[in-house]
Amino acid sequence: MALPIEDYGIIGDTHTAALVGCNGSIDWLCLPRFDSQACFAALLGDESNGFWQIAPQGDHRCRRRYRGDTLVLETLFETDSGSVTLVDCMPIREDHPQVVRVVRGERGTVDMRMDLVLRLDYGRMVPWVRRVGNMLVAVAGPSGLALWSPVKTKGMDMTTVATFTVTAGQEIPFVLTWFPSHEPAPRPVDARYAIEDTAMWWEDWSSACTFEGPWRDAVVRSLITLKALTYHPTGGIVAAATTSLPETVGGARNWDYRYCWLRDATLTLEALMRGGFHEEAMDWRDWLLRAVAGDPSEMQIMYGPAGERRLEEWEADWLAGYEKSRPVRIGNAASGQFQLDVYGEVLSALHEACLIGDPVSSIAWDLQVILADFVSQHWRDPDDGIWEVRGPRRHFTHSKVMAWVAMDRACRMSEGFDLKAPVERWKKVRDEIHAEVLDKGYNDSLGAFTQYYGSEALDASVLMIPLVGFLPATDPRMKGTIEAIGRQLTEDGFVLRYKATEAHAVDGLQGHEGAFLACSFWMADCLHLVGRHSEAVELFERLLGLRNGLGLLAEEYDSVLKRQVGNFPQAFSHVSLVNAAYNLSGHGAMDEQVPEEVVRALRSRRGWRHGRSGTTGHPLTSPRSTLRNRMHPRRGT
Repeated sequence: MALPIEDYGIIGDTHTAALVGCNGSIDWLCLPRFDSQACFAALLGDESNGFWQIAPQGDHRCRRRYRGDTLVLETLFETDSGSVTLVDCMPIREDHPQVVRVVRGERGTVDMRMDLVLRLDYGRMVPWVRRVGNMLVAVAGPSGLALWSPVKTKGMDMTTVATFTVTAGQEIPFVLTWFPSHEPAPRPVDARYAIEDTAMWWEDWSSACTFEGPWRDAVVRSLITLKALTYHPTGGIVAAATTSLPETVGGARNWDYRYCWLRDATLTLEALMRGGFHEEAMDWRDWLLRAVAGDPSEMQIMYGPAGERRLEEWEADWLAGYEKSRPVRIGNAASGQFQLDVYGEVLSALHEACLIGDPVSSIAWDLQVILADFVSQHWRDPDDGIWEVRGPRRHFTHSKVMAWVAMDRACRMSEGFDLKAPVERWKKVRDEIHAEVLDKGYNDSLGAFTQYYGSEALDASVLMIPLVGFLPATDPRMKGTIEAIGRQLTEDGFVLRYKATEAHAVDGLQGHEGAFLACSFWMADCLHLVGRHSEAVELFERLLGLRNGLGLLAEEYDSVLKRQVGNFPQAFSHVSLVNAAYNLSGHGAMDEQVPEEVVRALRSRRGWRHGRSGTTGHPLTSPRSTLRNRMHPRRGT
C-alpha cells in the first residue's frame, strides 16, 4: 500500500522525477519523460504494479534529509544491530536516464533486502528479463531497463530480489538505466562518482539564488523543486511529477498534472526571476512563445513538456488508485477547455520578461498583438474558468479580471517599448472590462467579489485582483472580499478554492476537497498588502509548517485528515511560497529586484540560449557549463 503523500521525497534529472518513500521504496517513476509511461506505479495501485525498495530486514527506524541544497536524498535507517544510509539520486542526464542508489554502512552490521518489481505501461506489462553480462536487462515494447549491482540477485514470482549485509564503512551500489529497447543496454555509471557529481551540480545551481532574508531555506528548497519539475530540453515546467493523486482521499477528483499550464506562467516567471534564476525564466518564456504560437482561438490552457497539444484523457482501469481513489486518469481533457484567463497570464508573463530581458522580437510582438485582439473580441464570452470546472461555462469574475490584465499588459508593452499597436482601441476595451467587473462581479449584499456574475458564491481566485493590479488591496471592495473569504471560505485557517459542495452545478463534480495551498499563500499576500502584516506572517508560517520533513508541498491540505492531498510535489504551491516569501520580506516589485548589471547583460545578448542551437551561453550561467564539462569525463564505470 502506498504511503501518505507527505512521506515521499523527489529525485530527478530535469527530464523526469521519481517519488521515494521514507521506507526506501520508489513507488512512482515515468521514463524517459515526466509524461511517459510509468515503470513503477505502486503509488496508484499496489506492489504488483511496480516498485523498487531497498531497506533493512526486520524492524527499523528512519529519518531523511536532502544533502544540503541538492536533490540528493539520504535516508538513515537505524536497527538494533547497526545503521545504514540509503543515498538516492538521478544524475543530470547526458544520454540515458538513470537512478543511482547506494547503501552505505554507518555503524555495526545491517541485514538488507532489495525488491525490484518492474511493471511497464503504468503497472500493467511484465517485461522479459534476462541476464546480459553483469547486468539484469528487462525489455517490453519500446522500453528497456538494466540493473547493475555487485549484489547477487535472483528471480522470484516475476520479481527480482536480493539479500545482503552491510558493515560500517562499506558501500553497496545499485544503478538502474532506461534505454530504447531496440538498442543495447548502456554501461552503468560509477555510482559513487555519479552521486558526487550530481550533488556538485545541484550545489552549483542553488548557489545562484539571490534571496536573502527570513525563510531562505524554504525559498531555496522550493526553487530546487521547481527546477526538478523543469523539462530541460525545452524549458517547460510541469505542474507536478504525478497523476491522479486525489484532492479527496477515496474520491474522484484525480487529474494528470504532468503537463505545463499557461495559468502558472506569470507567477512562475516571477518566482524564478526573484530567485536569481534568469536563464530558467527565459527558457520558460521561450517555451511559452513556442507553445502558444498559432491561431489564438486554438490556444490551449496546457501543453506537454515539449509543447505537445494532444493530451487525450483516458483511464487506467487496472490501477486501484491511491488509497482506492479512482479513476486513475492519464492525459487531461481540460486541455480542450476555453479559459479566458490564460490570455492574461501569457501577456503578463511576456510583459514581465521584457522588463528584465531582451527587448521583444517582432515575431513575439506580432503574437502578442494577435492575442490582445482576440481578447478584445471574445472577453464577453463565458468560459470554463481557472479551476477547469466540468460544468457549464460561466462569466467567471477572475476570468474577466485576467482579460483586463491581457489588455492592460498589451497597452503597457506598446507604450513602454514603442511598439506599433491599436493602443487607443485596446485602452477602450480595457476600461470596458474594468467597469463591467466592478458592476457585475461585485455583490453589494455580500460586500465581496464573487465567483461569477450574479453569483453569491465566493471564490479564492479573486484574491488575485490586487496582485495583478486591477484594484489596490486597500480598496473597500477588496478589503471586504478578503474579510469575507477569511470568514466563509477557510478550513482551519487555510483557504479553499470554493465551496465544492455548494458549487456542484458549476463544478460538475461531487465530493469535498482540501484547502488549496496556492490560494492560502495569495491570502497571505493580500493580508500583507492591507497592512495586516503580523496576520500574513502567521498564516505564511503555518503554511510552511504543512511541508513534509523534506520541505515539499502537494497541491492541497486536508485539515480534517491532517495530511497533504493532490498531486505532488506541486509547482504552483512552491511558486506561490517563493513569491509570498519575497512579498512578506518587504521586497519591491519583481523588476525592481533584478540587479541592473543583470538587466544590462541580458539586454546586451539578443536571443541567447545557453547550451542550445550553438549560441553563446549567458555569462551568469557559464560556471554551470564549466562544471558540467569538468564532470563529464568522470561519468562511466
